[in-house]
Amino acid sequence: MTLAVRYTSARTLDTAPAPSAPPGPGEVELAPAYVGICGTDLHIFHGDLDARVRTPAVLGHEMSGRVVRVGPGVEGWQPGDAVTVMPLRWDDTCPACRAGHQHICQHLDFIGIDSPGAMQQRWKVPASTLIWLPEALALDRAALVEPTAVAVHDVGRAAVREGEKVVVVGGGPVGILIALVARAAGAEVRVVELSTHRRLLAEELGLVAWDPAADDVPALVRQWTGDAGADVAFEVSGAAAGVDTAVDVLGVRGRLCLVAIHPRPREVNLHRFFWRELTLVGARLYDRSDFERAVTLVADGTIPAGRLISKVVPLTEAPAAFEALEGGGDVMKILVDCTGDARGAAV
Repeated sequence: MTLAVRYTSARTLDTAPAPSAPPGPGEVELAPAYVGICGTDLHIFHGDLDARVRTPAVLGHEMSGRVVRVGPGVEGWQPGDAVTVMPLRWDDTCPACRAGHQHICQHLDFIGIDSPGAMQQRWKVPASTLIWLPEALALDRAALVEPTAVAVHDVGRAAVREGEKVVVVGGGPVGILIALVARAAGAEVRVVELSTHRRLLAEELGLVAWDPAADDVPALVRQWTGDAGADVAFEVSGAAAGVDTAVDVLGVRGRLCLVAIHPRPREVNLHRFFWRELTLVGARLYDRSDFERAVTLVADGTIPAGRLISKVVPLTEAPAAFEALEGGGDVMKILVDCTGDARGAAV
């Protein structure tokens, strides 16, 4: 018998037996090892995506694991291979796909939201979604490849260049990853974050972090940039105040990359956009090249994944882990151990 963590209704998760069947044509069966809980999973937990999620829904899309079985027609994969999954299934026929933007297919199946996810002991996915992992990369660290791929895509969308000055507004897991990827691209980076715990972690990772409640962030940016303003700002906070800060810190022809999901319309200082000829760019998800780059960054230590893992819990304790994450500030990334033999540990 295999177990799965299932969302059944707002603020209600259970751990229940999950059906298991051989993989079909073009499919593989995986044994997930570690699954990260992300902000989207919390939105589901809160009931925010009930119009989209079919219950009972198995959650999870940040994962690492191993191939167990391969279905008919699958080539290049065999049992025991270490993998992660790019959790996107597109139709290849819509206008977005035809234009080459399959990752934002207009009928996208985001696996783990629109179809069953990884928070279970056995998981069937299309072989086309698999991403190879080097054997030397620990599987708990590898569970951070997916959010790192998000950061790689975001930094690419913002076209961050060596020597540019970058402000990341929001120092949660994705914000820190964006800061680290931008730094690896040669940028100078500042992080704006309310949580003392997250600011301290950013500083331990060699980043400069500011407290928007105590610091005059636009003034600090002017001082840092010689009154020029930042070249790029990433809005990762999801808050109205974060939008204001991200706009205010930008210099002439600066680029604002919107990463956070804002559940409601926000007021934006469009006069600032006009006056400084700013650019706004959206960033959503990733493509295969982003994932492959993320694997390299995690494997070579550019992304110190172990420092971002706050706790590992067994599958049966996943519901409580969701509640712990609601506190936000003192926790970065919680992983769910799906192997069945973990007792949970701080990392």
